[in-house]
Amino acid sequence: MVTEAVLKQLAGNRLVPVVVIDDAKQADTLATALVAGGLPVAEVTFRTAAAADAIRAIAARGDVLVGAGTVLTPAQVDEAVAAGAAYVVSPGTNRAVVERAQEHGVLALPGAVTATEVQAALELGLTTVKFFPAGTSGGARAISALAAPFTGVRFVPTGGVGTGNLGEYLALESVAAVGGSWMVPRALINEGNGEGVRELVAEAVALATSLRP
Repeated sequence: MVTEAVLKQLAGNRLVPVVVIDDAKQADTLATALVAGGLPVAEVTFRTAAAADAIRAIAARGDVLVGAGTVLTPAQVDEAVAAGAAYVVSPGTNRAVVERAQEHGVLALPGAVTATEVQAALELGLTTVKFFPAGTSGGARAISALAAPFTGVRFVPTGGVGTGNLGEYLALESVAAVGGSWMVPRALINEGNGEGVRELVAEAVALATSLRP
């Protein structure tokens, strides 16, 4: 299935840059920096009006796996998919959002930090969820605890993740990938500082590689 291929690609990269773009004109510079830094993946959040156009610009390149983040409604799913998003990420588990993504045949990664939320995701046919906000929801220890009864479920922790605790998450077999924004600072993107972003991305990739179990 297409969704399984996308999930495999995300897991293969281990890191998912969570990007906030205020001006779609910076999308190409960002994408170039991601590829040059060795991390051809992006989750462009729907927190700004430029999100859809940024996704469209990145998707058109064909060398970056781009998805939409902070997707809260079925209408946003439609907009993201129309722009070329290969996956959609939500902060919580919303049946309507997940089902709309499934109708489009794209991967849905809804947020789930409790046993009840994980079960809700399982009922929708999902096996991978976003663990958000990771830092204030128990971190790696909470994921480890949830993974015990929910064997086969994988998590993408996001929120409060950085260089200092990345290893705690990557050490868990139940973690498919880790989302974060430390390697794609909003300020550098707005400045069009592609080289600065590339350096941070390359450092993040090197760190993740060194921490690989």
